[in-house]
Amino acid sequence: MDNAPKVEVVIEVPKGSIVKRCSSGRLDFISPVPCPFNYGAIDNVLGPDDDLLDAVVLGPRLPRGTRLTVPVIGAIRITDRGMFDDKLICSEKPVGKLKRALILLFFKFYAKCKGLINFCRGCPGRNYCNGWRDAGDTLKKAAIRTSGSHKNSLLPD
Repeated sequence: MDNAPKVEVVIEVPKGSIVKRCSSGRLDFISPVPCPFNYGAIDNVLGPDDDLLDAVVLGPRLPRGTRLTVPVIGAIRITDRGMFDDKLICSEKPVGKLKRALILLFFKFYAKCKGLINFCRGCPGRNYCNGWRDAGDTLKKAAIRTSGSHKNSLLPD
């Protein structure tokens, strides 16, 4: 983990919360299941879906608005409305096989629920979880958010 890249994450949904907000602060939805981890975004980086790059921060509950720098240990590839919407998995501690499996199980459930929400909102496109992956691919495809261009990758080619 010493070699793991680090990112600065802003917490949008504290662990245990049922309220999911967009990065703008607008209410996105109320979940029937409390979020099992802190959920946020890297506020100056765009992911493959051209929205802020999502990040999960494992560990104790953090207040909404908390900003912290944390190692990236992996990523979950989600397809949302037919577009990749990767989630970085961040932790100060190593994550064992069981914890990884539980995180993946949550995101499989999340993708199904998000598909139902999108259907109700009239948003077309498939939703599913493509599994756990190395974060390098996600970080290479991520772009620094600037006023005009999204060409600057976080990692060199």
